[in-house]
Amino acid sequence: MINEEKVKVMTKIAMYEQGEGKKYLPISKYYRSDYIGLALIKNFFLVTIGYLLVIAAVAAYFGEYLMENIHKMNIVAMGIYIVIGYVAALAVYSVLTYIQYSVKYYQAKKSVRKYYGELTELSKMYSREEKRSPGRGISGGYRK
Repeated sequence: MINEEKVKVMTKIAMYEQGEGKKYLPISKYYRSDYIGLALIKNFFLVTIGYLLVIAAVAAYFGEYLMENIHKMNIVAMGIYIVIGYVAALAVYSVLTYIQYSVKYYQAKKSVRKYYGELTELSKMYSREEKRSPGRGISGGYRK
């Protein structure tokens, strides 16, 4: 006989695994510090590449001016401004990444906690069912 309550719980679990779970279950396998640390490392490389591309684009746009006036410019001061800009951009994006991934991690943990609650509920249903019919074997039939 089909237990409707068990089917409802199993349906909820399957829907979660196919929907929200695809996004949140992999996140829940990490420790918080590892998950955020990996995001910050990825952020470091992406900000570095992005900043270098912006500097290259600005240099290309003002290339003619730079070539004509390079002998008049203070190259050391310009280098310091570029480094300070890089550090500022890296700091801003790192803080934003930390906040974003912290929130995402806590949302995942909260969501997965509900999922594990459903799994626990299903497990309890199975153990109650086993206690009611101890004569059932593995195949589902009665022993002789």
